[in-house]
Amino acid sequence: MSGAAATGAAPPEGGLPVADGRETAVEVWRLSRGHRLRLVAVGALGIASTGVDLIPPAAIGFLVDRVQAGTADPGTVLTITAVMALSAVLGAAGTALTILLATRVYHTILAALRERLVGRALTLPQHLVERAGTGDLISRSSDDVTAVADAAPAVIPVLTVTAFTIVVSLGGLAALEWPYAAAFAVVLPVYALAMRWYLRTGPRVYRAERAAMSARAQQILESQRGYATVLGFGLAQQRHRAVMTDSWGVAVQALRARTVQSMLNARLNLGECLSLASVLVVGFVLIDHGASTVGGVTTAMLLVLRLLGPVSQLLFVIDTLQSALASLSRMIGVVTLPESAGEPTATVEAGTAVRLRDVTFRYDGGPRVLDDITLDLPTGQHVAVVGASGAGKTTLAAVVAGIHPPDAGTVTRPDHVAVITQEVHVFAGTVRENLTLAASGATDRDLLAALDATGAARLLDLLPDALDTRVGTGGHPLTDAQAQQLALARVLLADPDLAILDEATAEAGSAHAEQLDRAVLAVLAGRTGIVIAHRLSQAAACDRIVVLEQGRIAETGTHAELVAAHGGYAALWSAWERGQAPSRANGS
Repeated sequence: MSGAAATGAAPPEGGLPVADGRETAVEVWRLSRGHRLRLVAVGALGIASTGVDLIPPAAIGFLVDRVQAGTADPGTVLTITAVMALSAVLGAAGTALTILLATRVYHTILAALRERLVGRALTLPQHLVERAGTGDLISRSSDDVTAVADAAPAVIPVLTVTAFTIVVSLGGLAALEWPYAAAFAVVLPVYALAMRWYLRTGPRVYRAERAAMSARAQQILESQRGYATVLGFGLAQQRHRAVMTDSWGVAVQALRARTVQSMLNARLNLGECLSLASVLVVGFVLIDHGASTVGGVTTAMLLVLRLLGPVSQLLFVIDTLQSALASLSRMIGVVTLPESAGEPTATVEAGTAVRLRDVTFRYDGGPRVLDDITLDLPTGQHVAVVGASGAGKTTLAAVVAGIHPPDAGTVTRPDHVAVITQEVHVFAGTVRENLTLAASGATDRDLLAALDATGAARLLDLLPDALDTRVGTGGHPLTDAQAQQLALARVLLADPDLAILDEATAEAGSAHAEQLDRAVLAVLAGRTGIVIAHRLSQAAACDRIVVLEQGRIAETGTHAELVAAHGGYAALWSAWERGQAPSRANGS
Protein backbone atom coordinates (compact mmCIF):
# COMPACT_ATOMS: atom_id res chain seq x y z
CA MET A 1 0.00 0.00 0.00
CA SER A 2 1.75 3.13 -1.15
CA GLY A 3 1.70 5.65 1.59
CA ALA A 4 -2.01 5.19 2.24
CA ALA A 5 -3.97 5.13 5.42
CA ALA A 6 -5.54 1.77 6.13
CA THR A 7 -8.94 2.15 7.71
CA GLY A 8 -9.78 -1.55 7.89
CA ALA A 9 -12.40 -2.98 5.55
CA ALA A 10 -14.02 -6.23 6.59
CA PRO A 11 -13.68 -9.16 4.20
CA PRO A 12 -16.77 -10.76 2.65
CA GLU A 13 -18.82 -12.70 5.16
CA GLY A 14 -17.91 -16.39 5.12
CA GLY A 15 -14.58 -15.77 3.44
CA LEU A 16 -13.85 -15.87 -0.27
CA PRO A 17 -16.85 -14.99 -2.44
CA VAL A 18 -18.63 -17.11 -5.05
CA ALA A 19 -19.64 -15.40 -8.29
CA ASP A 20 -23.32 -15.46 -9.23
CA GLY A 21 -24.59 -16.57 -12.65
CA ARG A 22 -24.42 -13.11 -14.20
CA GLU A 23 -20.89 -12.43 -12.97
CA THR A 24 -19.77 -15.83 -14.24
CA ALA A 25 -21.31 -15.26 -17.67
CA VAL A 26 -19.79 -11.78 -17.97
CA GLU A 27 -16.32 -13.03 -17.03
CA VAL A 28 -16.50 -16.01 -19.43
CA TRP A 29 -17.60 -13.67 -22.22
CA ARG A 30 -14.66 -11.39 -21.41
CA LEU A 31 -12.27 -14.35 -21.48
CA SER A 32 -13.64 -15.44 -24.86
CA ARG A 33 -12.38 -12.24 -26.46
CA GLY A 34 -10.07 -13.20 -29.33
CA HIS A 35 -11.73 -16.61 -29.73
CA ARG A 36 -15.22 -15.62 -30.86
CA LEU A 37 -14.65 -16.13 -34.59
CA ARG A 38 -13.51 -19.67 -33.86
CA LEU A 39 -16.64 -20.19 -31.78
CA VAL A 40 -18.79 -19.06 -34.73
CA ALA A 41 -16.89 -21.51 -36.96
CA VAL A 42 -17.55 -24.27 -34.43
CA GLY A 43 -21.29 -23.51 -34.56
CA ALA A 44 -21.44 -23.49 -38.35
CA LEU A 45 -19.48 -26.72 -38.63
CA GLY A 46 -21.65 -28.36 -35.95
CA ILE A 47 -24.88 -27.52 -37.78
CA ALA A 48 -23.48 -28.77 -41.10
CA SER A 49 -22.23 -32.07 -39.67
CA THR A 50 -25.50 -32.80 -37.85
CA GLY A 51 -27.44 -31.87 -41.00
CA VAL A 52 -25.55 -34.58 -42.88
CA ASP A 53 -26.62 -37.05 -40.18
CA LEU A 54 -30.27 -36.60 -41.25
CA ILE A 55 -29.55 -38.48 -44.48
CA PRO A 56 -29.52 -42.08 -43.09
CA PRO A 57 -33.04 -41.94 -41.48
CA ALA A 58 -34.47 -40.39 -44.64
CA ALA A 59 -32.72 -43.00 -46.83
CA ILE A 60 -34.05 -45.89 -44.71
CA GLY A 61 -37.60 -44.47 -44.91
CA PHE A 62 -37.25 -44.15 -48.69
CA LEU A 63 -36.07 -47.78 -48.93
CA VAL A 64 -39.01 -49.00 -46.80
CA ASP A 65 -41.48 -47.29 -49.14
CA ARG A 66 -39.75 -48.75 -52.22
CA VAL A 67 -39.81 -52.22 -50.70
CA GLN A 68 -43.49 -51.87 -49.80
CA ALA A 69 -44.26 -50.71 -53.32
CA GLY A 70 -42.23 -53.60 -54.81
CA THR A 71 -39.95 -51.30 -56.78
CA ALA A 72 -36.75 -51.90 -54.78
CA ASP A 73 -33.93 -53.78 -56.49
CA PRO A 74 -30.29 -54.56 -55.58
CA GLY A 75 -29.16 -51.33 -57.19
CA THR A 76 -31.50 -49.36 -54.94
CA VAL A 77 -30.13 -51.09 -51.86
CA LEU A 78 -26.51 -50.53 -52.94
CA THR A 79 -27.14 -46.88 -53.75
CA ILE A 80 -28.82 -46.21 -50.41
CA THR A 81 -26.08 -48.11 -48.58
CA ALA A 82 -23.40 -46.04 -50.30
CA VAL A 83 -25.21 -42.79 -49.52
CA MET A 84 -25.59 -43.80 -45.86
CA ALA A 85 -21.92 -44.81 -45.61
CA LEU A 86 -20.77 -41.54 -47.18
CA SER A 87 -23.02 -39.47 -44.91
CA ALA A 88 -21.76 -41.39 -41.88
CA VAL A 89 -18.13 -40.66 -42.81
CA LEU A 90 -18.80 -36.99 -43.49
CA GLY A 91 -20.89 -36.63 -40.33
CA ALA A 92 -18.26 -38.33 -38.17
CA ALA A 93 -15.47 -36.22 -39.65
CA GLY A 94 -17.45 -33.01 -39.15
CA THR A 95 -18.34 -33.99 -35.60
CA ALA A 96 -14.74 -34.86 -34.75
CA LEU A 97 -13.49 -31.56 -36.16
CA THR A 98 -16.20 -29.66 -34.29
CA ILE A 99 -15.21 -31.28 -30.99
CA LEU A 100 -11.52 -30.69 -31.68
CA LEU A 101 -11.99 -26.98 -32.37
CA ALA A 102 -14.33 -26.55 -29.41
CA THR A 103 -11.90 -28.35 -27.09
CA ARG A 104 -9.01 -26.13 -28.14
CA VAL A 105 -11.03 -22.98 -27.50
CA TYR A 106 -12.33 -24.37 -24.19
CA HIS A 107 -8.90 -25.23 -22.82
CA THR A 108 -7.36 -21.98 -24.07
CA ILE A 109 -9.99 -20.00 -22.16
CA LEU A 110 -9.59 -22.28 -19.13
CA ALA A 111 -5.81 -21.78 -19.17
CA ALA A 112 -6.29 -18.01 -19.19
CA LEU A 113 -8.74 -18.28 -16.29
CA ARG A 114 -6.35 -20.51 -14.34
CA GLU A 115 -3.51 -18.00 -14.81
CA ARG A 116 -5.72 -15.16 -13.62
CA LEU A 117 -6.84 -17.24 -10.63
CA VAL A 118 -3.28 -18.00 -9.54
CA GLY A 119 -2.19 -14.41 -10.15
CA ARG A 120 -5.07 -13.00 -8.10
CA ALA A 121 -4.63 -15.60 -5.36
CA LEU A 122 -1.02 -14.51 -4.87
CA THR A 123 -2.12 -10.89 -4.33
CA LEU A 124 -5.05 -11.53 -1.98
CA PRO A 125 -4.77 -9.82 1.40
CA GLN A 126 -3.49 -12.33 3.92
CA HIS A 127 -6.21 -11.48 6.43
CA LEU A 128 -8.86 -12.41 3.86
CA VAL A 129 -7.20 -15.76 3.10
CA GLU A 130 -6.78 -16.55 6.79
CA ARG A 131 -10.40 -15.75 7.55
CA ALA A 132 -11.67 -17.88 4.68
CA GLY A 133 -9.22 -20.68 5.46
CA THR A 134 -6.18 -21.54 3.37
CA GLY A 135 -7.88 -24.81 2.39
CA ASP A 136 -10.65 -22.87 0.61
CA LEU A 137 -8.16 -21.10 -1.64
CA ILE A 138 -6.19 -24.30 -2.28
CA SER A 139 -9.43 -26.14 -3.12
CA ARG A 140 -10.41 -23.45 -5.62
CA SER A 141 -7.03 -23.53 -7.34
CA SER A 142 -6.81 -27.35 -7.40
CA ASP A 143 -10.09 -29.28 -6.95
CA ASP A 144 -12.21 -26.68 -8.74
CA VAL A 145 -9.77 -26.25 -11.62
CA THR A 146 -9.65 -30.05 -11.99
CA ALA A 147 -13.46 -30.28 -11.94
CA VAL A 148 -13.80 -27.71 -14.71
CA ALA A 149 -11.03 -29.32 -16.79
CA ASP A 150 -12.38 -32.86 -16.30
CA ALA A 151 -15.85 -31.74 -17.42
CA ALA A 152 -14.52 -31.08 -20.92
CA PRO A 153 -14.80 -34.67 -22.30
CA ALA A 154 -18.45 -34.90 -21.23
CA VAL A 155 -19.62 -31.34 -21.78
CA ILE A 156 -17.93 -30.33 -25.03
CA PRO A 157 -19.39 -33.08 -27.30
CA VAL A 158 -22.86 -32.40 -25.93
CA LEU A 159 -22.82 -28.63 -26.12
CA THR A 160 -21.14 -28.51 -29.53
CA VAL A 161 -22.92 -31.43 -31.25
CA THR A 162 -26.00 -32.55 -29.34
CA ALA A 163 -27.62 -29.14 -29.24
CA PHE A 164 -27.21 -28.86 -33.01
CA THR A 165 -28.60 -32.37 -33.43
CA ILE A 166 -31.78 -31.47 -31.55
CA VAL A 167 -32.38 -28.32 -33.58
CA VAL A 168 -31.68 -29.97 -36.95
CA SER A 169 -33.67 -33.14 -36.13
CA LEU A 170 -36.72 -31.16 -35.04
CA GLY A 171 -36.46 -29.28 -38.32
CA GLY A 172 -36.30 -32.62 -40.17
CA LEU A 173 -39.41 -33.90 -38.37
CA ALA A 174 -41.33 -30.75 -39.26
CA ALA A 175 -40.23 -31.03 -42.89
CA LEU A 176 -41.35 -34.68 -43.00
CA GLU A 177 -44.84 -34.12 -41.52
CA TRP A 178 -45.55 -31.34 -39.05
CA PRO A 179 -47.72 -33.58 -36.79
CA TYR A 180 -44.60 -35.63 -35.99
CA ALA A 181 -42.80 -32.54 -34.74
CA ALA A 182 -45.95 -31.49 -32.87
CA ALA A 183 -46.19 -34.93 -31.20
CA PHE A 184 -42.62 -34.67 -29.99
CA ALA A 185 -43.13 -31.05 -28.90
CA VAL A 186 -46.09 -32.10 -26.72
CA VAL A 187 -43.72 -34.26 -24.66
CA LEU A 188 -41.09 -31.51 -24.26
CA PRO A 189 -42.76 -30.15 -21.07
CA VAL A 190 -41.73 -33.42 -19.38
CA TYR A 191 -38.11 -32.59 -20.13
CA ALA A 192 -38.69 -28.95 -19.15
CA LEU A 193 -40.11 -30.00 -15.78
CA ALA A 194 -37.17 -32.35 -15.26
CA MET A 195 -34.83 -29.50 -16.09
CA ARG A 196 -36.65 -27.11 -13.75
CA TRP A 197 -36.53 -29.61 -10.88
CA TYR A 198 -32.86 -30.25 -11.44
CA LEU A 199 -31.86 -26.59 -11.70
CA ARG A 200 -33.61 -25.93 -8.38
CA THR A 201 -32.03 -28.93 -6.68
CA GLY A 202 -28.69 -29.67 -8.33
CA PRO A 203 -26.73 -26.43 -7.85
CA ARG A 204 -27.43 -26.35 -4.12
CA VAL A 205 -26.30 -29.95 -3.72
CA TYR A 206 -23.11 -29.40 -5.73
CA ARG A 207 -22.23 -26.21 -3.87
CA ALA A 208 -22.56 -28.15 -0.62
CA GLU A 209 -20.32 -30.88 -2.05
CA ARG A 210 -17.64 -28.35 -3.03
CA ALA A 211 -17.88 -26.64 0.36
CA ALA A 212 -17.39 -30.03 2.05
CA MET A 213 -14.30 -30.61 -0.10
CA SER A 214 -12.92 -27.23 0.98
CA ALA A 215 -13.48 -28.08 4.65
CA ARG A 216 -11.70 -31.42 4.19
CA ALA A 217 -8.80 -29.71 2.40
CA GLN A 218 -8.50 -27.24 5.29
CA GLN A 219 -8.30 -30.04 7.87
CA ILE A 220 -5.70 -31.94 5.87
CA LEU A 221 -3.64 -28.81 5.28
CA GLU A 222 -3.69 -27.81 8.95
CA SER A 223 -2.62 -31.30 9.98
CA GLN A 224 0.28 -31.25 7.52
CA ARG A 225 1.45 -27.73 8.28
CA GLY A 226 1.20 -28.31 12.02
CA TYR A 227 2.77 -31.76 11.88
CA ALA A 228 5.38 -31.01 14.55
CA THR A 229 2.75 -29.55 16.89
CA VAL A 230 0.42 -32.50 16.30
CA LEU A 231 3.17 -34.94 17.29
CA GLY A 232 4.49 -32.82 20.13
CA PHE A 233 1.11 -32.54 21.86
CA GLY A 234 -0.10 -36.03 21.00
CA LEU A 235 -2.93 -34.71 18.80
CA ALA A 236 -2.65 -37.34 16.07
CA GLN A 237 -5.90 -39.12 16.99
CA GLN A 238 -7.77 -35.84 17.35
CA ARG A 239 -6.56 -34.58 13.97
CA HIS A 240 -7.34 -37.98 12.44
CA ARG A 241 -10.91 -37.79 13.74
CA ALA A 242 -11.27 -34.25 12.41
CA VAL A 243 -10.08 -35.30 8.94
CA MET A 244 -12.31 -38.39 9.00
CA THR A 245 -15.33 -36.33 10.07
CA ASP A 246 -14.89 -33.90 7.20
CA SER A 247 -14.14 -36.78 4.81
CA TRP A 248 -17.44 -38.39 5.79
CA GLY A 249 -19.05 -35.01 5.17
CA VAL A 250 -17.69 -35.14 1.60
CA ALA A 251 -18.99 -38.71 1.22
CA VAL A 252 -22.48 -37.72 2.40
CA GLN A 253 -22.63 -34.75 0.03
CA ALA A 254 -21.33 -36.92 -2.83
CA LEU A 255 -24.11 -39.47 -2.16
CA ARG A 256 -26.67 -36.66 -2.23
CA ALA A 257 -25.28 -35.55 -5.59
CA ARG A 258 -25.45 -39.09 -7.00
CA THR A 259 -29.05 -39.44 -5.73
CA VAL A 260 -30.00 -36.29 -7.60
CA GLN A 261 -28.33 -37.77 -10.66
CA SER A 262 -30.39 -40.99 -10.42
CA MET A 263 -33.65 -39.07 -9.97
CA LEU A 264 -32.86 -37.02 -13.07
CA ASN A 265 -32.20 -40.21 -15.01
CA ALA A 266 -35.64 -41.59 -14.03
CA ARG A 267 -37.36 -38.46 -15.32
CA LEU A 268 -35.45 -38.68 -18.59
CA ASN A 269 -36.51 -42.32 -19.08
CA LEU A 270 -40.14 -41.28 -18.64
CA GLY A 271 -39.69 -38.58 -21.29
CA GLU A 272 -38.20 -41.10 -23.74
CA CYS A 273 -41.10 -43.51 -23.28
CA LEU A 274 -43.71 -40.80 -23.84
CA SER A 275 -41.85 -39.45 -26.91
CA LEU A 276 -41.78 -42.80 -28.69
CA ALA A 277 -45.40 -43.56 -27.79
CA SER A 278 -46.68 -40.19 -29.01
CA VAL A 279 -44.91 -40.40 -32.39
CA LEU A 280 -46.10 -43.99 -32.90
CA VAL A 281 -49.71 -42.98 -32.20
CA VAL A 282 -49.48 -39.99 -34.56
CA GLY A 283 -47.90 -42.20 -37.24
CA PHE A 284 -50.71 -44.76 -36.94
CA VAL A 285 -53.34 -42.02 -37.30
CA LEU A 286 -51.59 -40.46 -40.31
CA ILE A 287 -51.23 -43.79 -42.12
CA ASP A 288 -54.86 -44.63 -41.33
CA HIS A 289 -55.91 -41.38 -43.00
CA GLY A 290 -53.49 -41.77 -45.92
CA ALA A 291 -51.50 -38.71 -44.83
CA SER A 292 -48.24 -40.59 -44.42
CA THR A 293 -46.51 -43.79 -45.46
CA VAL A 294 -44.84 -46.60 -43.57
CA GLY A 295 -41.52 -45.23 -44.78
CA GLY A 296 -42.46 -41.79 -43.44
CA VAL A 297 -43.30 -43.23 -40.03
CA THR A 298 -40.03 -45.20 -40.09
CA THR A 299 -38.08 -42.04 -40.83
CA ALA A 300 -39.94 -40.18 -38.08
CA MET A 301 -39.27 -42.93 -35.56
CA LEU A 302 -35.59 -43.06 -36.49
CA LEU A 303 -35.35 -39.28 -36.10
CA VAL A 304 -37.05 -39.48 -32.69
CA LEU A 305 -34.77 -42.32 -31.62
CA ARG A 306 -31.88 -40.23 -32.84
CA LEU A 307 -33.24 -37.32 -30.80
CA LEU A 308 -33.83 -39.23 -27.58
CA GLY A 309 -30.18 -39.92 -26.97
CA PRO A 310 -29.06 -36.31 -27.49
CA VAL A 311 -31.97 -34.90 -25.45
CA SER A 312 -31.15 -37.22 -22.56
CA GLN A 313 -27.45 -36.46 -22.92
CA LEU A 314 -28.10 -32.74 -22.97
CA LEU A 315 -30.15 -32.90 -19.79
CA PHE A 316 -28.02 -35.56 -18.17
CA VAL A 317 -24.77 -33.74 -18.87
CA ILE A 318 -26.22 -30.80 -16.98
CA ASP A 319 -25.36 -32.91 -13.94
CA THR A 320 -21.70 -32.63 -14.88
CA LEU A 321 -22.16 -29.09 -16.16
CA GLN A 322 -23.72 -27.89 -12.90
CA SER A 323 -20.84 -29.36 -10.92
CA ALA A 324 -18.37 -27.65 -13.25
CA LEU A 325 -20.31 -24.37 -13.09
CA ALA A 326 -20.26 -24.51 -9.29
CA SER A 327 -16.47 -24.83 -9.45
CA LEU A 328 -16.26 -22.17 -12.17
CA SER A 329 -18.25 -19.74 -10.02
CA ARG A 330 -15.88 -20.34 -7.11
CA MET A 331 -12.86 -19.70 -9.35
CA ILE A 332 -14.35 -16.54 -10.84
CA GLY A 333 -15.32 -15.40 -7.33
CA VAL A 334 -11.60 -15.11 -6.61
CA VAL A 335 -10.65 -13.73 -10.03
CA THR A 336 -13.20 -10.91 -9.86
CA LEU A 337 -12.52 -10.05 -6.23
CA PRO A 338 -11.85 -6.30 -6.43
CA GLU A 339 -8.50 -4.90 -5.53
CA SER A 340 -8.35 -2.82 -2.37
CA ALA A 341 -10.28 0.33 -3.02
CA GLY A 342 -8.41 3.61 -3.04
CA GLU A 343 -8.00 4.62 0.55
CA PRO A 344 -7.74 8.17 1.86
CA THR A 345 -4.17 9.36 1.91
CA ALA A 346 -2.70 10.35 5.23
CA THR A 347 -0.58 13.40 5.80
CA VAL A 348 2.86 12.43 7.05
CA GLU A 349 5.75 14.64 7.94
CA ALA A 350 8.89 14.54 5.82
CA GLY A 351 11.36 12.05 7.22
CA THR A 352 8.72 9.80 8.78
CA ALA A 353 8.48 6.31 7.24
CA VAL A 354 5.69 4.75 9.33
CA ARG A 355 2.88 6.43 11.22
CA LEU A 356 0.17 4.75 13.31
CA ARG A 357 -2.66 6.80 14.74
CA ASP A 358 -5.11 5.41 17.33
CA VAL A 359 -4.85 1.89 15.90
CA THR A 360 -6.95 -0.91 17.38
CA PHE A 361 -7.26 -4.48 16.17
CA ARG A 362 -9.04 -7.66 17.21
CA TYR A 363 -9.38 -11.11 15.65
CA ASP A 364 -12.93 -12.00 14.53
CA GLY A 365 -14.74 -10.00 17.17
CA GLY A 366 -12.53 -11.21 20.02
CA PRO A 367 -10.83 -9.05 22.65
CA ARG A 368 -8.60 -6.21 21.51
CA VAL A 369 -5.09 -7.40 20.64
CA LEU A 370 -3.92 -3.85 19.88
CA ASP A 371 -5.44 -0.94 21.78
CA ASP A 372 -5.02 2.71 20.81
CA ILE A 373 -1.52 2.41 19.31
CA THR A 374 0.03 5.70 18.20
CA LEU A 375 3.57 5.55 16.89
CA ASP A 376 5.92 7.35 14.48
CA LEU A 377 8.99 5.71 12.92
CA PRO A 378 11.48 8.14 11.35
CA THR A 379 13.00 7.15 8.03
CA GLY A 380 16.09 5.00 8.51
CA GLN A 381 15.44 4.27 12.18
CA HIS A 382 15.60 0.71 13.55
CA VAL A 383 12.89 0.00 16.10
CA ALA A 384 12.66 -3.13 18.24
CA VAL A 385 9.31 -4.29 19.61
CA VAL A 386 9.54 -6.40 22.76
CA GLY A 387 7.12 -7.76 25.31
CA ALA A 388 5.79 -10.90 26.90
CA SER A 389 4.17 -13.63 24.83
CA GLY A 390 0.69 -12.48 23.78
CA ALA A 391 1.49 -8.79 24.17
CA GLY A 392 0.60 -8.14 20.49
CA LYS A 393 4.06 -7.90 18.93
CA THR A 394 3.38 -10.10 15.89
CA THR A 395 -0.04 -8.51 15.39
CA LEU A 396 1.53 -5.05 15.41
CA ALA A 397 4.02 -6.16 12.76
CA ALA A 398 1.19 -7.59 10.63
CA VAL A 399 -0.85 -4.37 10.90
CA VAL A 400 2.15 -2.19 10.00
CA ALA A 401 2.91 -4.47 7.03
CA GLY A 402 -0.70 -4.28 5.80
CA ILE A 403 -1.36 -7.98 6.30
CA HIS A 404 -4.20 -7.15 8.72
CA PRO A 405 -6.22 -3.95 8.33
CA PRO A 406 -6.89 -2.18 11.63
CA ASP A 407 -10.40 -2.12 13.05
CA ALA A 408 -9.92 1.58 13.80
CA GLY A 409 -7.25 4.18 13.24
CA THR A 410 -4.88 4.75 10.35
CA VAL A 411 -1.60 3.20 9.24
CA THR A 412 0.81 4.82 6.80
CA ARG A 413 3.77 2.90 5.43
CA PRO A 414 6.27 3.14 2.54
CA ASP A 415 5.59 1.75 -0.91
CA HIS A 416 7.93 -1.21 -0.66
CA VAL A 417 7.68 -3.38 2.46
CA ALA A 418 9.30 -6.78 3.08
CA VAL A 419 8.35 -9.09 5.93
CA ILE A 420 10.22 -12.11 7.29
CA THR A 421 8.70 -14.27 10.00
CA GLN A 422 10.20 -17.14 11.96
CA GLU A 423 8.42 -19.56 9.59
CA VAL A 424 11.06 -19.27 6.85
CA HIS A 425 10.22 -21.20 3.70
CA VAL A 426 12.74 -22.69 1.29
CA PHE A 427 11.18 -23.06 -2.15
CA ALA A 428 11.77 -26.20 -4.18
CA GLY A 429 14.38 -25.18 -6.76
CA THR A 430 17.97 -24.01 -6.95
CA VAL A 431 19.60 -21.57 -4.57
CA ARG A 432 19.72 -19.09 -7.44
CA GLU A 433 15.97 -19.45 -8.04
CA ASN A 434 15.27 -18.98 -4.33
CA LEU A 435 17.23 -15.74 -4.30
CA THR A 436 16.02 -14.27 -7.60
CA LEU A 437 12.42 -14.55 -6.43
CA ALA A 438 13.12 -11.24 -4.70
CA ALA A 439 14.98 -9.67 -7.64
CA SER A 440 14.50 -11.33 -11.00
CA GLY A 441 17.18 -9.22 -12.65
CA ALA A 442 19.89 -9.92 -10.08
CA THR A 443 23.20 -11.21 -11.43
CA ASP A 444 25.28 -13.95 -9.82
CA ARG A 445 27.55 -11.22 -8.50
CA ASP A 446 24.55 -9.61 -6.75
CA LEU A 447 23.52 -12.95 -5.28
CA LEU A 448 27.01 -13.67 -3.95
CA ALA A 449 27.23 -10.19 -2.44
CA ALA A 450 23.88 -10.69 -0.64
CA LEU A 451 24.96 -14.08 0.68
CA ASP A 452 28.26 -12.64 1.86
CA ALA A 453 26.53 -9.75 3.65
CA THR A 454 24.32 -12.16 5.59
CA GLY A 455 27.19 -14.47 6.47
CA ALA A 456 26.01 -17.21 4.14
CA ALA A 457 28.95 -17.16 1.72
CA ARG A 458 30.33 -20.34 3.27
CA LEU A 459 27.01 -22.03 2.54
CA LEU A 460 27.93 -22.30 -1.15
CA ASP A 461 31.13 -24.16 -0.24
CA LEU A 462 28.99 -26.81 1.46
CA LEU A 463 26.65 -27.24 -1.50
CA PRO A 464 27.64 -29.60 -4.32
CA ASP A 465 26.61 -27.30 -7.18
CA ALA A 466 26.91 -23.89 -5.48
CA LEU A 467 24.13 -21.59 -6.75
CA ASP A 468 22.76 -24.39 -8.95
CA THR A 469 22.20 -26.77 -6.03
CA ARG A 470 18.56 -27.78 -5.66
CA VAL A 471 17.17 -27.12 -2.20
CA GLY A 472 13.77 -27.36 -0.60
CA THR A 473 11.48 -30.37 -1.03
CA GLY A 474 13.44 -33.19 -2.64
CA GLY A 475 16.65 -31.15 -2.73
CA HIS A 476 19.70 -30.59 -0.54
CA PRO A 477 18.54 -30.08 3.07
CA LEU A 478 19.32 -26.77 4.75
CA THR A 479 19.60 -26.14 8.47
CA ASP A 480 17.28 -23.63 10.12
CA ALA A 481 20.15 -21.11 10.31
CA GLN A 482 20.99 -21.57 6.62
CA ALA A 483 17.32 -21.18 5.63
CA GLN A 484 17.13 -17.95 7.62
CA GLN A 485 20.31 -16.63 6.04
CA LEU A 486 18.80 -17.37 2.63
CA ALA A 487 15.65 -15.46 3.59
CA LEU A 488 17.68 -12.49 4.87
CA ALA A 489 19.66 -12.46 1.62
CA ARG A 490 16.37 -12.27 -0.26
CA VAL A 491 15.47 -9.14 1.70
CA LEU A 492 18.76 -7.51 0.74
CA LEU A 493 18.12 -8.30 -2.92
CA ALA A 494 14.55 -6.99 -2.71
CA ASP A 495 15.90 -3.72 -1.23
CA PRO A 496 12.65 -2.65 0.52
CA ASP A 497 12.01 0.76 2.04
CA LEU A 498 10.78 -0.93 5.22
CA ALA A 499 11.99 -4.30 6.50
CA ILE A 500 9.93 -6.05 9.19
CA LEU A 501 11.65 -8.97 10.91
CA ASP A 502 9.15 -10.85 13.06
CA GLU A 503 11.41 -13.08 15.17
CA ALA A 504 13.01 -13.97 11.84
CA THR A 505 16.02 -15.64 13.44
CA ALA A 506 14.25 -17.40 16.33
CA GLU A 507 14.18 -20.88 14.80
CA ALA A 508 17.94 -21.22 14.46
CA GLY A 509 18.55 -21.39 18.23
CA SER A 510 21.38 -19.83 20.20
CA ALA A 511 24.21 -21.68 18.43
CA HIS A 512 24.11 -19.23 15.53
CA ALA A 513 22.74 -16.22 17.43
CA GLU A 514 25.67 -13.85 16.97
CA GLN A 515 26.05 -14.74 13.30
CA LEU A 516 22.37 -14.13 12.62
CA ASP A 517 22.37 -10.91 14.65
CA ARG A 518 25.11 -9.61 12.35
CA ALA A 519 23.07 -10.70 9.34
CA VAL A 520 20.05 -8.77 10.65
CA LEU A 521 22.16 -5.63 11.07
CA ALA A 522 23.38 -6.01 7.47
CA VAL A 523 19.80 -6.31 6.24
CA LEU A 524 18.64 -3.25 8.18
CA ALA A 525 21.57 -1.04 7.20
CA GLY A 526 20.40 2.02 5.28
CA ARG A 527 16.66 1.36 5.60
CA THR A 528 13.82 1.67 8.09
CA GLY A 529 13.43 -1.50 10.13
CA ILE A 530 11.08 -3.02 12.68
CA VAL A 531 12.44 -5.98 14.64
CA ILE A 532 10.15 -8.19 16.72
CA ALA A 533 12.94 -9.23 19.04
CA HIS A 534 13.25 -12.83 20.20
CA ARG A 535 16.65 -12.08 21.70
CA LEU A 536 17.08 -8.84 23.60
CA SER A 537 20.59 -8.54 22.16
CA GLN A 538 18.84 -7.61 18.91
CA ALA A 539 16.69 -5.03 20.71
CA ALA A 540 19.73 -3.48 22.39
CA ALA A 541 21.34 -2.96 18.97
CA CYS A 542 18.34 -1.00 17.63
CA ASP A 543 17.98 2.78 17.72
CA ARG A 544 14.77 2.62 19.71
CA ILE A 545 12.74 0.07 21.67
CA VAL A 546 8.95 -0.14 22.04
CA VAL A 547 7.64 -2.27 24.91
CA LEU A 548 4.14 -3.71 24.51
CA GLU A 549 1.96 -4.87 27.38
CA GLN A 550 -1.49 -6.31 26.65
CA GLY A 551 -1.72 -4.57 23.31
CA ARG A 552 -0.66 -1.13 24.54
CA ILE A 553 2.64 0.75 24.38
CA ALA A 554 4.00 0.64 27.90
CA GLU A 555 7.45 2.11 27.32
CA THR A 556 9.50 3.54 24.49
CA GLY A 557 13.08 4.78 24.31
CA THR A 558 16.66 3.72 23.73
CA HIS A 559 18.14 0.67 25.40
CA ALA A 560 20.11 2.81 27.87
CA GLU A 561 17.09 4.99 28.71
CA LEU A 562 14.82 2.02 29.38
CA VAL A 563 17.37 0.18 31.51
CA ALA A 564 17.91 3.34 33.56
CA ALA A 565 14.15 3.76 34.00
CA HIS A 566 13.96 0.47 35.94
CA GLY A 567 10.59 -0.40 34.33
CA GLY A 568 9.29 -3.43 32.51
CA TYR A 569 12.07 -3.47 29.92
CA ALA A 570 14.74 -3.24 32.62
CA ALA A 571 13.23 -6.32 34.27
CA LEU A 572 13.23 -8.19 30.93
CA TRP A 573 16.85 -7.19 30.30
CA SER A 574 17.94 -8.30 33.75
CA ALA A 575 16.26 -11.68 33.26
CA TRP A 576 17.86 -11.95 29.80
CA GLU A 577 21.34 -11.27 31.17
CA ARG A 578 20.89 -13.86 33.91
CA GLY A 579 19.81 -16.40 31.30
CA GLN A 580 22.82 -15.66 29.12
CA ALA A 581 25.36 -15.92 31.96
CA PRO A 582 25.42 -19.75 32.05
CA SER A 583 25.80 -19.84 28.25
CA ARG A 584 28.78 -17.49 28.38
CA ALA A 585 30.29 -19.48 31.26
CA ASN A 586 29.93 -22.74 29.35
CA GLY A 587 31.42 -21.20 26.28
CA SER A 588 34.47 -19.82 28.06
